[in-house]
Amino acid sequence: MGTLIKNNKSILTAKDVINLEIKALQKLKKNINKSFHNAVIKISKCQSKVILGGVGKSGLIASKIASTLASVGTPSFSIAASEASHGDLGMVSKKDILILISYSGKTNELKNIIQYVKRNKIFLIGIVSKKESILYKASDIKLLIPRVEEAGSIVPTASTTSQLALGDALAIATMKYKKFGKLDFKKLHPAGSLGAQLKTVEDIMLTGNKIPFVSEKLKMSKALKILTEKKLGVLIVRNKNKKTIGIITDGQIRRFSEKNLNFHSLSVKKIMTKKPVSIDKNELAAKALNLMNSKKITSLVVNTKKRPNNTIGVIHVHTILQSNIS
Repeated sequence: MGTLIKNNKSILTAKDVINLEIKALQKLKKNINKSFHNAVIKISKCQSKVILGGVGKSGLIASKIASTLASVGTPSFSIAASEASHGDLGMVSKKDILILISYSGKTNELKNIIQYVKRNKIFLIGIVSKKESILYKASDIKLLIPRVEEAGSIVPTASTTSQLALGDALAIATMKYKKFGKLDFKKLHPAGSLGAQLKTVEDIMLTGNKIPFVSEKLKMSKALKILTEKKLGVLIVRNKNKKTIGIITDGQIRRFSEKNLNFHSLSVKKIMTKKPVSIDKNELAAKALNLMNSKKITSLVVNTKKRPNNTIGVIHVHTILQSNIS
């Protein structure tokens, strides 16, 4: 019974903490204004680096925001405010933007940084809660986080949640302002499951001599040898102008050969299916897989939107699945 009561108290405490943080985020949401928009524009147009710093737990939040910004196309890193006065300020140049995070804005470690920034005319964005603070007054753009009640009254919790949420909002708003899309994201995330899901058709398609091209006039007896050699289970049929006009699958060949004794002497054009299903090289490979599933086929011809009849590759379902794309 005693253990049950203790468990209930822990659950109630957890809910109280979460409720406090929800309230903090609701206050933050109401406080988003033109200063936020100005910060997004300034960060988006930065030609150098965005550097973040903070003291204590705010410093940890700064590291996370820097990581998020970097992952969506804004070169960023974080510095520890406590180390800045011992050489790390050398990493900050005049073309950079410095974002300092501090709930009070009065921490001693910030003073040397702010003096350096002002002396060297480095643009400063302050994420702070107290208007009377040195950080608020010194900032070129002031992002004010509403004062909040901390869980347990003394531990930075609701305030750091607000800082983190504001940082995420800055990163995503900047990403959208810069029109940083899926293809850009994929370039920065080549590894892991996320990178796999963002691979394009062009990343994994077969090209050059691996494409099983055959002429429309070729006899099936010779076409079968190419089918066996290329090992894709399909043939891509082209006319004399090298334009793709059809496709032949091994399933078609089996069905057709059962009904036609003179099958081997027929031309490819007599067997092919016209207008093969195709996909643009810049589409996600996951979309290619969905298209194959919906059409109940195993291969797609790859082209570009400007030249839809010029096949530049072939993508096979096995290649997609081997790339861990689903």
